[in-house]
Amino acid sequence: MAGFSAVGRMDGVLLVAVAALAVIGTMLVWSSTRTWAPGATGLVKKHILNLVIGAVLAGATTMVNYRALRSYAPLVYVVSLVGLFLVITPLGSTVNGAHSWIMLGGGFAFQPSEFAKFGLVMMLAMLLAKPAADTDRPRGMDVWIALVIAAFTMGLVMFQPDFGTTMVLGVITAGAIVIAGIRKRWIGGLTLSVLGAAAAVWFLNVLEPYQIARFTAFLNPASDPRGVGYNSTQSLIAIGSGELFGKGLFHGGQTTGRFVPEQHTDFIFTVAGEEFGFLGSVTVVALLGVILMRGVRIAQGCDDRFGTLVAGGIVCWLAFQSFINIGMTVGIMPITGLPLPFVSYGGTATFANMIAVGLLQAIHIRQHQF
Repeated sequence: MAGFSAVGRMDGVLLVAVAALAVIGTMLVWSSTRTWAPGATGLVKKHILNLVIGAVLAGATTMVNYRALRSYAPLVYVVSLVGLFLVITPLGSTVNGAHSWIMLGGGFAFQPSEFAKFGLVMMLAMLLAKPAADTDRPRGMDVWIALVIAAFTMGLVMFQPDFGTTMVLGVITAGAIVIAGIRKRWIGGLTLSVLGAAAAVWFLNVLEPYQIARFTAFLNPASDPRGVGYNSTQSLIAIGSGELFGKGLFHGGQTTGRFVPEQHTDFIFTVAGEEFGFLGSVTVVALLGVILMRGVRIAQGCDDRFGTLVAGGIVCWLAFQSFINIGMTVGIMPITGLPLPFVSYGGTATFANMIAVGLLQAIHIRQHQF
């Protein structure tokens, strides 16, 4: 009976928004893969399987008392680090220039950096939840430990190299320490440190050639429209050709012709723009906005700092990743290998996103219970 009671207290709006995006994403994956995927529906069937597994994981996470997870945060974090270390071993594989994958066989692969986001959110929330004596701010030592842990995680991901996920981890860290209520001088000092680190990465040639090419294409895609600017140019053509109402599902010329690479994963928003038009694209953005607003509301309504920090970290994660993914397709952000949450084809990313939603639901149904 307790399980049924918990289900009745779930955030229905959040649930509907995630389900709607999953349905839209399935249609877009089908449209973008039907002309070349094995068996025509091979990838869409695998995508549906991933969504089902993700829904089960979300449901199981929802049933867990999130306060009890606080004690297990270090274990979750260590497990996520083990995954990042395994990528460095011969078990790791390179896909699209990033050595970020572990091949499991049978067409399935595992990307540990996706679960690193989840592990970092949990660990930062645990460290920053305890305020200093007679204050509502975290202790200085805890902030330093949190920064060291975050830097270590980002270093391992950058080593792959996966600059997009590194940026997401950085935003999760920044969001957590701001939500925790650190002093403004800390924020100023950290901002200068981040700017300095970014400058060092650029001038010390830490980035791979393909990553530099992506920034070049972002700054001036017209300089080499058939080379480094190809993805950006074709992405804008696909989205612009959809106009207001779109060309209709399965009727997108850019999509059918596969002019935009990775349309079922990183560039799936171009399929929405071409086939569903401006109105369809706005619908996708609006549904993502609903998820983020419900997450913010859950964070605000939580009665304990750990739950607030977990929910806030998840919102920062999903918000920034959505912004980067959509931004790179419309030319306002450089191209990175980040999928669109709840929409893009994927296994590990889908599981991580669904677990994040399950955590939001777990906090929502227990936020006023002690």
